[in-house]
Amino acid sequence: MMQVNPYLPEGYAPLDSAPLPLSAIQAMIASGEIAEGLAVRCDSHRNLHILLHGYEGVIPREEALHPDISGADKDIALLSRVGRSVRAVITDYSVDGGGKPLLLLSRRKAQERALSHLLSRCPPGTVVPGRITHLADFGAFVDIGCGVIALLPLEYISMARIRRPAQRFSEGQRIRAVLRQVDRGKKRFTLSHRELLGTWLENAALFAPGETVAGVVRGIKDYGAFVELTPNLSGLADLRPGLQLDDPVTVYIRSIRPEQMKIKLQILQRSDDIRRPAPLTYFITDGILQQWRYAPPGCERDPGAVSFSP
Repeated sequence: MMQVNPYLPEGYAPLDSAPLPLSAIQAMIASGEIAEGLAVRCDSHRNLHILLHGYEGVIPREEALHPDISGADKDIALLSRVGRSVRAVITDYSVDGGGKPLLLLSRRKAQERALSHLLSRCPPGTVVPGRITHLADFGAFVDIGCGVIALLPLEYISMARIRRPAQRFSEGQRIRAVLRQVDRGKKRFTLSHRELLGTWLENAALFAPGETVAGVVRGIKDYGAFVELTPNLSGLADLRPGLQLDDPVTVYIRSIRPEQMKIKLQILQRSDDIRRPAPLTYFITDGILQQWRYAPPGCERDPGAVSFSP
């Protein structure tokens, strides 16, 4: 029942709703284990009502959000939890006249522990699990542990440029990310994502000259169109009349040149049946990155090189 990582994002793992005996609940109270339940109602006093392992529980408003989390003072932060998973610590329980236990929970305590763990034990470069909470034009907001929210800016999502995060992610999606910046004073986190999607060589190895594959037009210049083959790999094709940004296309791979970090393509046709966003493939899923190079060895230009420092 207990998770290997007690600070997983809310809703990251499948919700275990199997009923438990009261003795197991008492053991969870004694150990301080973080449990996960479903928020089913927010009452007029802004208390969250939870279903957890066959029991009803309540999170008082003052225990629903850690004050250092952005938006903690807004009612929408509570109202939006209804119908979603909530991770919390069971602090106590009472028994009503009919002998039915009512759990008392604190989401704030779970967030306090997750925040402390992230600030003290996760330096920049740490790979963390995340769950997309909502999308904005400038980036994605990601739960990186018990409702602790970090920002993933648009430019750090992938090497292939996109115009908005919804072209890569959907709300509720489970992802991996790397801590790019940790502001311990303000208790804020900035994420990156592109380092986990593979280097130029790792992505180029998935293709070969002479193949015909699917792609998406991500850039149009006077000299050609940039076509995304994977989130971290694009090639250049000649322009075609009527071509537009974000068009799904099929392309013929004419050549792959690692020494120049170039892939030459020929657009064959527009393909309306290609679905986007495409599933993500991670080349790195855990650990702590010290540095990362996107370009092949020997290339003077490296648009993705980064060093992570504490």
